[in-house]
Amino acid sequence: MAWFWLILGGLFEVGFTTSLRFVDGFRNLPWTLAFLVSVAISMALLEYAARTIPMGTAYAVWGGIGAIGTVIVGIAFFDEPGTTVRLLLILGIVACIAGLKLTA
Repeated sequence: MAWFWLILGGLFEVGFTTSLRFVDGFRNLPWTLAFLVSVAISMALLEYAARTIPMGTAYAVWGGIGAIGTVIVGIAFFDEPGTTVRLLLILGIVACIAGLKLTA
């Protein structure tokens, strides 16, 4: 169950990085609140998962999920480049996360 919470925490990391695009120096209150709530939930779930999963593994997976998700959101919604090299590098991160899960 710890892996479920860790993955969910990584998804909330995508939420706070996406919200961060819109906070406008923390002057945009709705997006600032979305950012703060997402950060709090993401960190809490990382901490909870790390009670069972080794912290180094948990942090790497959490950060990887956040990075992958943020890149996907950027490509899908913000016209960021989706080049072959970029997508292959993302696939490398996915492979590393899967490897950490298999060795945990």
